[in-house]
Amino acid sequence: MNLSDATSSDGGLHVMVVHNRYSSAQPSGENRVVDQETELLRAGGHRVGVFQRYSDDIAARSLLGKVAVPLLVPWNPAVRTELAARLRAERPDVVHVHNVFPLLSPSVLAACADVGVPVVATLHNYNQICPPGTLRRDGRQCTKCVTAGSPLPAVRHGCYRESRLATVPVAVGMAVNRRRWWSGVERFFCISKAQRDLLVRAGMPAELLALKPNFVPDPGVYREGAGEHLLFLGRLSEAKGVRLLMSAWDEVAAGGGVGVPLMLAGTGPLEREVAAWAAGRDDVRYVGLYDPAQCRRAIARSVAVVAPSMALETFGLVAAEAMAAGVPVVAAAHGGFTELVEDGASGLLHRPGDAGSLAACLRKVAADPAANEELGRAARLRYEQGYSPSVGLDRLVEGYRSAIAGRSSGGANGAPPVGKSGPLRDSRAGGDGGSR
Repeated sequence: MNLSDATSSDGGLHVMVVHNRYSSAQPSGENRVVDQETELLRAGGHRVGVFQRYSDDIAARSLLGKVAVPLLVPWNPAVRTELAARLRAERPDVVHVHNVFPLLSPSVLAACADVGVPVVATLHNYNQICPPGTLRRDGRQCTKCVTAGSPLPAVRHGCYRESRLATVPVAVGMAVNRRRWWSGVERFFCISKAQRDLLVRAGMPAELLALKPNFVPDPGVYREGAGEHLLFLGRLSEAKGVRLLMSAWDEVAAGGGVGVPLMLAGTGPLEREVAAWAAGRDDVRYVGLYDPAQCRRAIARSVAVVAPSMALETFGLVAAEAMAAGVPVVAAAHGGFTELVEDGASGLLHRPGDAGSLAACLRKVAADPAANEELGRAARLRYEQGYSPSVGLDRLVEGYRSAIAGRSSGGANGAPPVGKSGPLRDSRAGGDGGSR
């Protein structure tokens, strides 16, 4: 079978997207990426089906049904049967797997094998090597499962939801399905070079890992002038650097401030702490959870968007969204941020976890409006060259066609080594590119 035989008659691809949607109680960058990629493919003339489950549905289950959920995490035979029937009926060219936890399970890979459909999978986090997918424990970075080569340390420490009982099914699923993932997926999409490098060091087969950063839709609203505030937009949690930001801002305020307030938008476990810290201050505004249109407007009115994450972000959606609006970013100098942000050219990078370094960057980015506007122009150009919808569509389609061709040729999972030329391998403007 040649490549043209494996695609739809009109030249477009037929893609089946498989995704377990995260709870709607918290905004999910991953849900957003899946929806945006689906819309992009359809707008590009490709046919897209969706096979999904909703974590929200767990709450409506009977007590027995809720008890059964952990048992389905490692393997859900009903999903295998249902998806295989759907694939036989619709005959897609390729299946694109995103999240399978907790209701889908890796049984989706068996369904694809049953029907003979090639699979690609986006790695939005580190759940191939870390049960909670964050590489964090007790507020600090942790790679014990990586160095141990097994998820047993996570069980011992109760890393998922701070519960040993809750961690067990996740760890079991990782252990028993590791080889199934590696043999059942033609190509994994890593969303930053930093993520890919770490996964290779952890033992994942390098030849299966391709670089395909996320794209960000053009916001249609851009910064005009110097901006009105510095903006934190995201989950209010320790991992996102919220406490670090509060400490750095107190240092900035003690030195006389920077002439604009700090705005925080979002919700999360530190919401009460943030609200209490902001109460009664003229230099801080906590505005709660914004809808997408409000987020776009808030970004476009920013002097800079601040992303001081303590975690090793695999990408950094909020940074890319700021760049799309022509707004520079102040971000932690680790993980995917080091590929998104060119320090001193399109934004500023601070030492991770260092409040003094972050405070210095906040002062610097607000001190010179002319220099700040130059950073913003460079950020917008970087977005256009590396993270726009047109670039994102090209990368997706190239990845799909490569997986289809690889399956047709009978190669080792059909995935050639990463690192050669081409947009899927060289995803930065001038190099490798890469929130979740």
